[in-house]
Amino acid sequence: MSNRIIPPSELIINEDGSIFHLHLKPEQLADTVILVGDPDRVNMVASFFDKIECDVQSREFHTITGTLNGKRISCVSHGIGTDNIDIVVTELDALKNIDFQTRCVKAQHTTLTLVRIGTSGGLQDFTPVGSYVVSKRSIGFDGMLRFYDLPKGTTDEDFESKFCEHTQWNPKLCVPYVVSADESLVERIGKDMVMGVTISAPGFYGPQGRHVRISPADPNLNQKIMSFDYHGEKITNYEMESSAVAGLAKLLGHKAMTVCCIIAGRVDKSMNTSYKGTMEGLIKTVLERI
Repeated sequence: MSNRIIPPSELIINEDGSIFHLHLKPEQLADTVILVGDPDRVNMVASFFDKIECDVQSREFHTITGTLNGKRISCVSHGIGTDNIDIVVTELDALKNIDFQTRCVKAQHTTLTLVRIGTSGGLQDFTPVGSYVVSKRSIGFDGMLRFYDLPKGTTDEDFESKFCEHTQWNPKLCVPYVVSADESLVERIGKDMVMGVTISAPGFYGPQGRHVRISPADPNLNQKIMSFDYHGEKITNYEMESSAVAGLAKLLGHKAMTVCCIIAGRVDKSMNTSYKGTMEGLIKTVLERI
């Protein structure tokens, strides 16, 4: 596999030597990467840096690489959804582990540290608006990871089975997959935060049980999700990317985790749209611990 020459249609490199979507060149990426959804949030993260090395933007993908206390860090925006995570994590890995001249996998693997900082909706009384939740595990409702060859143990099949049984999962939907974040990162960054199980939904409205004008297929799904208990583990929050971050990182040999600021209370139906200060606090904490 390491001698395979990856064709131009499989790994697209721009004329300037940058990777197709991110428009980054290999030397512009640090080994430690903060992932955020909003391109503008990259500026918020970079405001803590001591020095800015490069600032690159293409579509929703915005990257700033700099240093903080002598440590080189990149912040990359990924937009919304696990489909975008498929693009971003694959291209970040390629920047480090593919030789762009030979189009072959490098002999020496570089392990990236990927920490996604996001916003989320809390599903339990103990995850109120303003709290920080670490995705110790993630449940993917999207099906994206199942398009890859998954070695035994990549996902937790027993958890998946029990979850589908409890929720009476609709067989017309993608089968949920359950992946764990990197334990060392979870302990280091989330040591005093809520440790939870996060659902990555393939949409913001119906897939998260929101009812605007179209009724959800299962109006009781959120109640089933909230009441699910797997050996003491409860499902804590909804977002849209953590399962893909954890899953692809595991397949590619990287360390990854997600931590979210709860801005919507799905239990009491509350919402905080003025969460900038809370998000800044989370970013500062992550940067101190990463």
